[in-house]
Amino acid sequence: MADLYIDGEWVTAAAGGRRTIACPADGTVVGEVDEADESDTLRAIEAARRAADDARWQDTPPAERAAAVGRIADILERDTEEIARAEALDTGKRVAEGRIDVADVVSVFRHYAGQGDVVEHVREVDPGQQGVVSRIHREPIGVCSLITPWNYPLLQASWKVAPCLLAGNTFVLKPSEITPHSTILMVRAIEEAGVPAGVANLVLGTGPGCAGPMSTDPRVDMVSFTGSLEVGKHLMAQASGTVKRVALELGGKNPNVVFADADREAAVDNAMTAVFLHSGQVCSAGARLLVEESCADDVVDTIVERARRIRIGTPFDEQAQTGSLTSAEHLKKVEDYVATGLAEGARLRCGGARPDDPALQAGYYYLPTVLDRCSLDMHVTQEESFGPVLTVETFTSEEEAVELANGTRYGLAGAVWTGDADRAQRVARRLRLGTVWINDYHPYVAPAEWGGYKQSGIGRELGRQGLEEYQETKHVWENTEPAATGWFT
Repeated sequence: MADLYIDGEWVTAAAGGRRTIACPADGTVVGEVDEADESDTLRAIEAARRAADDARWQDTPPAERAAAVGRIADILERDTEEIARAEALDTGKRVAEGRIDVADVVSVFRHYAGQGDVVEHVREVDPGQQGVVSRIHREPIGVCSLITPWNYPLLQASWKVAPCLLAGNTFVLKPSEITPHSTILMVRAIEEAGVPAGVANLVLGTGPGCAGPMSTDPRVDMVSFTGSLEVGKHLMAQASGTVKRVALELGGKNPNVVFADADREAAVDNAMTAVFLHSGQVCSAGARLLVEESCADDVVDTIVERARRIRIGTPFDEQAQTGSLTSAEHLKKVEDYVATGLAEGARLRCGGARPDDPALQAGYYYLPTVLDRCSLDMHVTQEESFGPVLTVETFTSEEEAVELANGTRYGLAGAVWTGDADRAQRVARRLRLGTVWINDYHPYVAPAEWGGYKQSGIGRELGRQGLEEYQETKHVWENTEPAATGWFT
């Protein structure tokens, strides 16, 4: 079966490239997919450019575009089990988490399906003179390159695809080469929903192998990327040659701040979910625990005791609470990260190794790990591990807590735990983060913008601003009483 979708047709890679996808939980082969090269990507860009220029989708009434986005949601919901299974096999996460991911994806498409009446809202501007009508219009930006990561393949794609389609754009989508299957299923849903040929295009392959034109080709108007800081910087530099719009979500080193007056049970429980969910492979993971010194021993001891009991397992193990890392390369990165922390003086409280369970030896598993007595100058507090590793720092005052929390180059998300409502609001205002949770961790909703300060990225996804990222603003000035100015005679 052909796996690339270009100009309304499922096609094979021009050079015949193929990639075998293996499940990181046990090494079994999941399937084989086409592997594109730059010639395939150029064909996809040409199809998207042609569809954008003939306005086949842009000229579709907003209500009809919104209805198509809603049909995509319905199809994805109908196929939840197939999609959840595909995502679990590609990523190694539990299929139960995969079902939750699909539900979140459906909610994103449904949110934007409900925005058809405002997507092209025209704003009247007072021109300051008689006989003039001045209006601000919002129009599609054109051809969009959408590049998504391996940790939440379908969810991250939905944050881009749903608003991109609603706004009337065309796109070329490239998921991570190691987790393509759920994205293929989403594009099949787009096709089934009746989106015209050329509007949605899918290429599969590596960044070096096929993604180059997505950031350099002058026919592309925008690049939206979610992934590592290093790749984001590279894409930004590449896109600068043709001054494309760039939207980047580049992860974080997210602080979870716990004051002594917080609800202790809730804070501990959420601290574990914050960092160990999906084995820490979450851009907003609360991997930095900042805890008030007076309660630090009790909080950390409890987390360590509970972390040792976390059950690791395969995607279809109903007793498992978390799964594997997504690749051998990533497992090695996490191991090196912990080794660096220990060399810098961190104290290993639990984990720090691969599990010794014989049933898990074929997969890329790593034990939930707690590194205590960390400080702001350590690599482990400054760099993103993207694994099940919690670092612990302590503070003695509100001022110190804020200083520590803001003390990295990232600014994506974080939380404040306290029983003092005034303190919670003070700290939340001072944290340089795109999302701040108070006495909670991890929830997001499609109507609320998502993105980061500092080197966590540029722009926002979700919410109204997540739609406007895919739109241009045009001012139309209409003089209904034209007359000579008399400036030059």
